[in-house]
Amino acid sequence: MPLKTLKRDTAEALTLEWILHVRNYRLTLDKNLCVGCQICALACPKEVIKLEKQPKTPGEKAKHAEIDIDLEKCNFCGICDILCLYGAIEVTVNGGHVLSVVDKESFPQLIRDIQVDTSKCPVDCVECEEACPLDLIKVTRLTGDGKIVENIDSLTEKEKSELQVKIDIDMKYCPCCRVCEFKCPEGVLHVRKIFHGKIVIHAEKCPEGCTDCLDVCPITDALYLSDEDKKVYLNEMFCVYCGACKVVCPVEEALELKRTMIRHTPVSSGAWNKALEKIASPIEMTKELKAKGSQKTRESVEKRLGWRAA
Repeated sequence: MPLKTLKRDTAEALTLEWILHVRNYRLTLDKNLCVGCQICALACPKEVIKLEKQPKTPGEKAKHAEIDIDLEKCNFCGICDILCLYGAIEVTVNGGHVLSVVDKESFPQLIRDIQVDTSKCPVDCVECEEACPLDLIKVTRLTGDGKIVENIDSLTEKEKSELQVKIDIDMKYCPCCRVCEFKCPEGVLHVRKIFHGKIVIHAEKCPEGCTDCLDVCPITDALYLSDEDKKVYLNEMFCVYCGACKVVCPVEEALELKRTMIRHTPVSSGAWNKALEKIASPIEMTKELKAKGSQKTRESVEKRLGWRAA
């Protein structure tokens, strides 16, 4: 048992701590990064994370749900840290980012797969930097000796042609929405989504004038307001299926969300199966379990064949 427990809740962050003789466990939720989605609350094995919808003032935009965590029940396992698409939660032990469920191979990590080919990037283009809805991309131009060039307008065409382009993406916080890929010249960026799924908005069930889902969506262009009927519609190309929209929707039947695939590192464990059952559709869980079973069968056959060959 911890010698001391602390919980601090400010406008900027929610912090939980266990202080032991030789270890200090800390969970920090950055409220500036949190979008009030469902994923951490759904996956928490102790069910200690609760979403609290915020009251909406007439005439103002809806606010995303806020998270509260029960210090008495939290065991700092780090599952919420692993699954947060936006990097809003961090669990540390003695100041180091330690995730025991990953170290013990009982839980996977999300795969953020973004390929960058700067050879195809025009030297005067900053489309991806400007398009990123979370300001996670920085485009830098470098001379041959590595010096940063801030302003290229004064350079000659020859000098521009000799510059190198560097694209830095803060992967820790990137939900892989693909907005940058589609705003960039073709072939510069290739982004594979972490979560796949399906969202259906039943516009006929949406309250008149309601834009709550659009107000809280953190991804530019994933939701948009139609000029014709003033209803909110989905551009599934950019949706990351976090569920922030679903949480604030005032009519349960108006918005359907199903997660059908999650890109993650290989793992086989009961903890992951339980989390997958909560955050993804039952069909997806069945498919993954069947895939694992097939893999084990293949490995068993290959092992037997190898033994016979020997």
